[in-house]
Amino acid sequence: MNNEEIINIGKLAISDEINALVLAKNKLYNEFAEAAKMIANANKIIITGVGKSGLIARKIAATFSSIGISAIFLHPVEALHGDIGVVQKGDVSILLSKSGTTDELLKLIPYLKMRNSKIISILGHINSAIARFSDLTLDGSVEKEACPFNLAPTSSSTLALALGDALAISVMKIKNVTINDFSRLHPLGQIGRSITVKVLDIMHIGHSIPKIYANNSFRDAVLEITKKNLGCVCVVDSDDYLEGIITDGDVRRVLQNTEDLRGLIVRDVMTKSPININKEAYLHEAIALMENRTNKISVLPVVNNENKVCGLIQIHDIVKSGS
Repeated sequence: MNNEEIINIGKLAISDEINALVLAKNKLYNEFAEAAKMIANANKIIITGVGKSGLIARKIAATFSSIGISAIFLHPVEALHGDIGVVQKGDVSILLSKSGTTDELLKLIPYLKMRNSKIISILGHINSAIARFSDLTLDGSVEKEACPFNLAPTSSSTLALALGDALAISVMKIKNVTINDFSRLHPLGQIGRSITVKVLDIMHIGHSIPKIYANNSFRDAVLEITKKNLGCVCVVDSDDYLEGIITDGDVRRVLQNTEDLRGLIVRDVMTKSPININKEAYLHEAIALMENRTNKISVLPVVNNENKVCGLIQIHDIVKSGS
């Protein structure tokens, strides 16, 4: 089998999984909304499944935990050997099963009910035994698995995971989880740093900031960019007010499109009133300014409250700060 044939098989598998997700959107009825509200009001979320469904259940539990919703994975067999004690009144249990007849889950259900836990199931067959014993059932069925034998859980496991993510995101909205709430749960990662570290904490300052006046020559600008090696030069007036910027990309475009550089001055080349950020802003604001654009940028002039240039920050600085 050659590379092209293998690639086409991979593309087909991914297409099958995408199709399953697309079709699933039309299955989100009132049961989904009720499930999300039930989870939002729960004391704790218990998520369980066997085999591939168990692996998906672990990830869904981790997702809920990461947004501040108390959630754990409970192995159905271990549950009946003592771990059922973790289930308390007010908890909501989410059961994952492709067949809807998983024996281990059917044995667990009576004991979940004895502990007054509401049951939500995500099933590949909604007219099944587990569905009958559930308070709410979400349709996790697929027309076909990506598996060539239509056996291995592939499209169905992807769909179950997507439904779990959709529930988590819906619960975030219901409970008004903020970016501050989210970041406090990720204190050692870039997510946490982006909401607790300010631009002024990592920006380049002082003589390291490349600056130039608008009436200087283009050659002077190139020399300043090269000397400071930060990928740009800030165009300022005599009081350091920001007037424009010239980036490495601007320099390349000028060299490509201009035969005679003599007489070319900074004002002719600079981007006027460039995007900038206040020194008191948090890193997540800088990231948003750099990345939420058609043409992403990698460097930002930093200004104070008077719009005077006081620093420069690169996307590299933000990434490096989290390492």
